[in-house]
Amino acid sequence: MTQSTDEGLLGPAEAIDLENCAREPIHIPGRIQPRGVLLVVREGDGRVVQCSTNVRDVLGLAPQDVIGAGLTEVLGPQDATRLLDHAARHQDLAPHNPVEIRTGHGRTVETDAILHRPPLPDGAEPVVVIELEQAVVRPLSFPNTYQAVRTALADLDRASTLDALFTTAAEHVRRLTGFDRVMIYRFDADHNGEVVAEAKREDLNSFYGLHYPATDIPRQARALYEKNWIRLIDDVDYVPSDVVPTALPTTGEPLDLTYSTLRSVSPIHLEYLRNMGVGASMSISLLRDGRLWGLIACHHYSGPHHPSYAVRAAAEFLGSALSVLLVAQSEEDRLVASRASSRLLAGLVADSRDEDTSLVEAMTADGRLLDLVDADGVVVLAEGRSASLGRVPEEEGVALLVGWLTGRLAETADEVVAVDSLRVAAPEIADLLPDVAGVLGVLLSDGQAVVWLRDEVLRSVDWGGDPHNKAIALSEGDTVRLSPRRSFDRWREVVSGHSEPWAEDAVESAGALRSHLVEALYLRGRRDVRAAEALQRSLLPATLPDVPGWDVTARYEPAGGGFVGGDWYDALLLPSGALALVVGDVTGHGLQAAASMGQIRNTLRAALVRAGTAQGAVEQLAETVQWTMPGQIATLVVAVVDLETGTVEYVTAGHPPPFFLVPGEGVVWGRLLGSPPLGLPSQGVVAGTTTIGPGGALVLYSDGLFERRDESLKAGLRRLAGTFAEHVGDVDAVLRSTRDPESEDDATLLVLRRRARDARG
Repeated sequence: MTQSTDEGLLGPAEAIDLENCAREPIHIPGRIQPRGVLLVVREGDGRVVQCSTNVRDVLGLAPQDVIGAGLTEVLGPQDATRLLDHAARHQDLAPHNPVEIRTGHGRTVETDAILHRPPLPDGAEPVVVIELEQAVVRPLSFPNTYQAVRTALADLDRASTLDALFTTAAEHVRRLTGFDRVMIYRFDADHNGEVVAEAKREDLNSFYGLHYPATDIPRQARALYEKNWIRLIDDVDYVPSDVVPTALPTTGEPLDLTYSTLRSVSPIHLEYLRNMGVGASMSISLLRDGRLWGLIACHHYSGPHHPSYAVRAAAEFLGSALSVLLVAQSEEDRLVASRASSRLLAGLVADSRDEDTSLVEAMTADGRLLDLVDADGVVVLAEGRSASLGRVPEEEGVALLVGWLTGRLAETADEVVAVDSLRVAAPEIADLLPDVAGVLGVLLSDGQAVVWLRDEVLRSVDWGGDPHNKAIALSEGDTVRLSPRRSFDRWREVVSGHSEPWAEDAVESAGALRSHLVEALYLRGRRDVRAAEALQRSLLPATLPDVPGWDVTARYEPAGGGFVGGDWYDALLLPSGALALVVGDVTGHGLQAAASMGQIRNTLRAALVRAGTAQGAVEQLAETVQWTMPGQIATLVVAVVDLETGTVEYVTAGHPPPFFLVPGEGVVWGRLLGSPPLGLPSQGVVAGTTTIGPGGALVLYSDGLFERRDESLKAGLRRLAGTFAEHVGDVDAVLRSTRDPESEDDATLLVLRRRARDARG
């Protein structure tokens, strides 16, 4: 048995059928479609190192006469010089194609030369791929492509809905390219496709609304669609022309034809098209955020069909324009829905702050909680009470759902669970609750929860052929080969046990409401000062990181009178191995400040893990606070320490600067970086850097540690630095000596010391 190549792809000698075609190396087929010829030229000396075996048909030369010859000998001095100069002038060749040359006997045939640089291994000698196609229509002349594209763009711009965009695009691509059928094909999350628009010859059956299974377009084919946005098969019965020699001499590997216009396609795909009765095919990729969103699929049934390169380029441009408009329209539709959800959310949040009404009563006083996520039922459990709206199970059923929700969230570490089929997600519970199909739930704390429910919706899905029987077996001698299905008649499947899927906006709204309800529950408990202080301390690290060669110590002291403030400190090891240290201060007192502090602290932790730097994390945090916590102001200082070198990157946002203890020098202050507090507009975050040597220390603190009414801030900072230098290593002594006993602000101190013996090590 022939071994497969790397990444699970098939080896060159392995037979391809429907069972293994998902591993076919389609980017290196070693063949081209014979509608043109291919030349591979070394950029250094202009010599041809590979060509397609059909060069004689276009250039009148045998492959052995082309390989090793200079391009001037193959195309003539004038055209060869034009192409080589063109390649030398442009690093990115795609926007500058085609180059017009003449080929054939007497150089009378107008030909499009399409150039690209193939993917090559690092350090490989550069080559240029030149593909030659006979020019059917000159590019972008006013009567053909330009006028058609201008009219299409105007019509697309007037479309106000996604359906109108789809239909308009399909009609104009068909008018431009002349294919018998043009479809807009959209993928779902599982890569199954649906025909969402169609323009066709009147005598053809409609494919509109049909679905096609993800296996019709294998994974590696989807990856190619994301790189090369257009692909033409002008004749499904073509006999491919080989590229010779098989391996590119400059690398010893097969030529990568990812960006080729002539690349030969999988024989399985050609068989699939023939089974559909298609004579020619073209596809144009539709992308969203660089990922394949759908395709413009073009089919021709009356034989071969060869739109020129100019027409294909214009169609590709329409596909790019449609991709941009699709994203814009989708975002506009989402924005409209988001505004409506925001209004509902704002009202629910406001009601949750009314401490004279229980939380469950406030949430279920009317139907807004159902409307927020478009649910059929909802149950709220909070503060030892429960209430519901719409269709919900009995108490025992609700308890089952909450228990399952708790376990699911513990497994996934998410804040929201959203499933559109309880039968699939938890069949044992679905058997006991047959009326429940979709579940969207959030946990608040201590078994408190909000759970939205949706009823079952029977959906009819029309497939292009039976997706569960998508292959036929063909006998070939003593073997049986799996081949694409031949029947593409409409096949209807009734999907049961599912609700309407939960939209992304609904899931986000549920998560946002959860955050506000958690805060509301905290606010409702503020009468109990001891409970509030316990909350404050629970948001501080239970333990500090234990890192060899370093000591981390911290103290927090609440404001006088027992008020809970917004001070916090944090210390955590990052995935890079660096240590992140934080001291922050949220404006205000009481449980609201503590809740805001918790949101900021957790957001900063996530940002530190993602960004890995103090500057990057604070930039992300500042943007989040400004847009999600309007009116909230906070200051902080963040330091990220490389524990191997002692290098420190630090950022201050409206916070007093850190200071450093340098052996032999005393206290050295960090730079005043000038970044404003969180919640205020910012022009950017500035970072400072320094190094902690053996025996040195880094000190972070809040203003409640040194502020006194009878002295200036500068005097208080000098006193803090002097006290620290006097009581090195004794943070409790520093706290006692510097803190104003009558202060109404809480105080925080965080110290990182590097042990002196590390110098000997």
